[in-house]
Amino acid sequence: MAEDSPAESPVPADLAAERPMARILADLRELAGDSLIPSGARWKLDEPGRELDANLIHLPAGRCVETHTESELDVVLVVVAGSGTIDTPDGPKSLADGNLVWLPRGSTRSIAAGKDGLSYLTVHRRRPGLHIRPRLGP
Repeated sequence: MAEDSPAESPVPADLAAERPMARILADLRELAGDSLIPSGARWKLDEPGRELDANLIHLPAGRCVETHTESELDVVLVVVAGSGTIDTPDGPKSLADGNLVWLPRGSTRSIAAGKDGLSYLTVHRRRPGLHIRPRLGP
């Protein structure tokens, strides 16, 4: 093989087109600052074949996610912009830009935005799809 000729790929061309490729999906800091979306999800991972779910959530100043328990999934939360508080059974914890928080399966929490709002990314195993099942009982 000459030095100028490309090496043969070990993957056939028709399969190489389907091979997963790393890529940049979004600029989270830019999305966090987008004032056209007042609250809620500003971005979500929506790639086919994924095994993860990820969402960029924005809470305006004073807004909150009410107390809840995630019984099925461990969740990683990354504060992208702003500040706030996460309230847990052992007391409130301050959240600030850059914080990485682990929310283990079965943990109870609520999240409140600070005076400048709060934008955070959540990442967890993909939830199974919804299934329509017959109603049990009469």
